[in-house]
Amino acid sequence: MTKKTGRRIYLKDFRIISRAISTYEDIPLLFDHIAKLIVELFKVKGCSLMLFDEREKQLFRVSSVGVSEEYLNKGPIYVDPKYSALAKGEPVFIKNVLNDPRVQYPEEAAKEGIASILSIPIKFRNVVVGIMRIYHSEAWDLHEDDLDSFCVIADHLGLVIEYNGLKNFFEHVKLGFDRLPPRLLEGL
Repeated sequence: MTKKTGRRIYLKDFRIISRAISTYEDIPLLFDHIAKLIVELFKVKGCSLMLFDEREKQLFRVSSVGVSEEYLNKGPIYVDPKYSALAKGEPVFIKNVLNDPRVQYPEEAAKEGIASILSIPIKFRNVVVGIMRIYHSEAWDLHEDDLDSFCVIADHLGLVIEYNGLKNFFEHVKLGFDRLPPRLLEGL
């Protein structure tokens, strides 16, 4: 008899996160609240949200809950394109950090109390703009529907990130137009 995997994400909790994503105007506050909600609602150890800087070609953390700074700053991260959610553009699940060769710092993860890690790309259309990493303190039997729900949450975040980037761009363009002399705006 096989052990049935239990779900963690239910419609009520999914709605809470979806509404937060669609209503917050303060993006840093949204990131902090989403990370906290993921930890609290889904009873996981921690959550980190990282955005990808296309110019620097690196991830930078915008929010983290439930994981120490010591662990987060444990050393350089080598991104293997075969295993990276960032490079592959699809989720990467590590059920046991101690027995998986994809984990760079297994001892540090175990010391931090992390047993499983789920990395989900935050995408806008097919472009990865960041990563949502979820840490669990026990070997996690991830339910397929939960994985799908986490992917939808990440896609929603991708939409918000892209929208805010465009909004900021247009604000800068508008400021530029407002500074032009009126004679240059004739005929526009």
